[in-house]
Amino acid sequence: MSSKVKWGVLSTAQIGLNAVIPAIQGSALSEVAAIASRAEATARQAAEAAGIPKAYGSYEALLADPAIEAIYNPLPNHLHVPWTIRALEAGKHVLCEKPIALTAEEAETLQAVSARTGRLVAEAFMVRHHPQWRLAREIAASGRIGEARALQTIFSYYLTDPANIRNQAAIGGGGLYDVGCYAVATARYIFGAEPERVVSAFDTDPALGTDRMMSGLAEFPGHRHLGFTCATQLGLRQSVEILGTKGRIAIDIPFNAPAGRPVTIAVDDGRDLEGGGREVIEIPPCDQYGLQADAFSRAIRSGEAPEWGLDDAVLNMRVLDAFFRSGRSGQWEAP
Repeated sequence: MSSKVKWGVLSTAQIGLNAVIPAIQGSALSEVAAIASRAEATARQAAEAAGIPKAYGSYEALLADPAIEAIYNPLPNHLHVPWTIRALEAGKHVLCEKPIALTAEEAETLQAVSARTGRLVAEAFMVRHHPQWRLAREIAASGRIGEARALQTIFSYYLTDPANIRNQAAIGGGGLYDVGCYAVATARYIFGAEPERVVSAFDTDPALGTDRMMSGLAEFPGHRHLGFTCATQLGLRQSVEILGTKGRIAIDIPFNAPAGRPVTIAVDDGRDLEGGGREVIEIPPCDQYGLQADAFSRAIRSGEAPEWGLDDAVLNMRVLDAFFRSGRSGQWEAP
């Protein structure tokens, strides 16, 4: 690759400052060339702290910079689509934080703009770039645990601050949008298929109006199931188990895998309940955010479609839509 792709970061959101920007700066094919905020002082402060060359006091100014090739969009959920469209129309490729939209219909509007502008869009599910998930998928497909039939996922944390965007219903807060989407995306990834129907139960915070706990069941072709609980007001926990007819795979830290140390997955042949048939596999340290950025930069330079592009993002949103419909109807819903 002749040169690194120059990235601009749209906003000083914490996920960008704490995770994505350092990862891009340490990656092989990407560099952070600029950052923008609604306030120039905020942008300059963030740029100085992170060692970013340029700071802009408006999103528009960043999008007008001809040197910027790709935009990372970590704005609040309700701003994902409008600012992704503006970035595309400014000639930039866009890696947009999850969920890419608030509905599948909204996500579909990006397809026409991407096609018209010739610019790429991808949804930032960094976990699919981590070697632990690729290895888990390979093992599940190999027959080592028999036929993979069920996924069980938990993703929870405790946060009640009403000022936090995750707790603001009007702008796309709540557990399903924030973390339940990972359960859906990774089940689709492991099964290599789309669910045929889903059913859900929501517990809504009476003051915040957001789903503070949600449980869902999705049925995939071949009677394969995803069962999951996501929550914004439960103890901190992440777990994934892939259950097969002859064994199981457990992913130790499935979503927020640390970049600075190894992680493990365990494969158990199910011979007993004491772990007699359990093998622990260690995956060397890596930064899944950096791998994600480089995968997108590689697609930009090669002109090839990303491994997971807009079509995949729309499909994931259709499943989330169906879960929300089921929560209202109390019945199974088809994506």
